[in-house]
Amino acid sequence: MTQSRRYLLISLCVLFAIGLAWMFLRSSTPVVPETIKRGYSEALTAARNGQPGAARVLYQQLARPDISPKRRVWLLAELPNYPSSVALKLADADLQHEAPEVRIAAIKSISGLVPSGQRSLLLGPLLDDGEQSVRLAAVNALLGLSPDDLGLYFGALEQAVDAWQVVLKDAPESADNQYQLARLYLHNAQLKEAQQALEHTLRLDPGNLPALVMQIEILDKQGQSDAARQLLAKQLKAQPDSAYLQHALGLWLLHHGQSEFALLGLSKAVELEPNNKDYRYDLATTLHGEQELEAAQKQLQEIVQRHPNDRRARVLLINYWKESGQLQNVQILLAQLEQMNPDDPALQQGL
Repeated sequence: MTQSRRYLLISLCVLFAIGLAWMFLRSSTPVVPETIKRGYSEALTAARNGQPGAARVLYQQLARPDISPKRRVWLLAELPNYPSSVALKLADADLQHEAPEVRIAAIKSISGLVPSGQRSLLLGPLLDDGEQSVRLAAVNALLGLSPDDLGLYFGALEQAVDAWQVVLKDAPESADNQYQLARLYLHNAQLKEAQQALEHTLRLDPGNLPALVMQIEILDKQGQSDAARQLLAKQLKAQPDSAYLQHALGLWLLHHGQSEFALLGLSKAVELEPNNKDYRYDLATTLHGEQELEAAQKQLQEIVQRHPNDRRARVLLINYWKESGQLQNVQILLAQLEQMNPDDPALQQGL
């Protein structure tokens, strides 16, 4: 066989192998129907607005192998409002996604889907992720869990926290870095070091309200409740129209057994930021604790009206209406919930 023929034969074999590989890949890649490909925007809108069938179309989009990382991140953000075994499977699969931003979004999604006691089993392995941003997202998701909740990952979290402290200490000084450092010190009960990091944060960013509120928390933990109250009062005097500080005041008073006065701060926060569902939710639960059931129901109704996809408020409102014997309202909300997500655990448990 001449050399030219040998090269021709080799070339034909290579082309044949490439053709076989292409056919295999084509046959093994699921074909996504055009209707589903075109349904991304509609699915995202349905999920955000709590429309009938929202869970089904949200799951369909997340199950697509061809969807871009950016779009997948947006979808994962909506998933906690539509819990089910399918939702958990989709979020869990994205913990292995090649794009770090998708893995981070999946971590946040699972944090909303899974109770804290079970979260560590899913998120613990991400403490060893090859991407630093993903490891830090896993640390953030697990901070605050008890040693029992962390289970096998207690030691891994402590190592990850220590490693992150080293990174932050060596990083250029910034308000964000110092605030994160304070959070890690607080996790390790290093209150003096946390206080110093917060002082650095506020020197770099005097208007950093989360840092101010964490200072109050640390003073409380050190038994300096009067100093904490004075600091909070000083900040409120300077910024009386800060919904964040009014909400912090309400929570601080609630923590100190002054729920009646806490209502004033929580109500003011809602008045200043009426669209903030977290502020309104805290007001509703505090009103309920004060036996003001009807007022609590009204606050939850307002959340559901403004944010139809807010499952947390919807489920709590169902419970409050059951408590007051308003079974017709219960049935209406249950029917809406079933239309949105027929596999919702609340429905399966006979809420």
